[in-house]
Amino acid sequence: MPVISLKDLKAQLPKGRRLMGIDHGTKTWGLALADPGLKMATPFKTIHRTKFMADLQKLGALCREYEVGGLIVGLPLNMDGSRGPRTDSVEHFGVNIIKSKDVFGLDPLIAFHDERLSTWAAEQALIQDLDMSREKRRDIIDAQAAAGILQSALDVMAAI
Repeated sequence: MPVISLKDLKAQLPKGRRLMGIDHGTKTWGLALADPGLKMATPFKTIHRTKFMADLQKLGALCREYEVGGLIVGLPLNMDGSRGPRTDSVEHFGVNIIKSKDVFGLDPLIAFHDERLSTWAAEQALIQDLDMSREKRRDIIDAQAAAGILQSALDVMAAI
């Protein structure tokens, strides 16, 4: 199964399955879950990276436990829309998930979605709306960014 568009993801997602958003970082993976009706994204968890296969097994276990049928992975484009080294790294991550489908127990559906400013927007919300300290923000910022990525993708999918 190749990486697919949001339109194809919407069409191919098994009924009743959720989507998970991933903010892929060098030290952590921020995760968010969509509700079963695919209307709202919620920050969920942060995986602190260790070894790739161990991290992938954690991700696969969460996908099975929460009945996730597809992944929306944030694609870190430059502000002008061009690609950079992180873009290639994230695309490679998506391909590795597809190659590791046995870890997920199904062929994971994967789509990329532009994540420009997702972490910045999440941090601004935590500072302005919740007056949260830097130390507390550090613990949840990646999951919050993943929720922003996933919510943006859900909004696009609702309009398709």
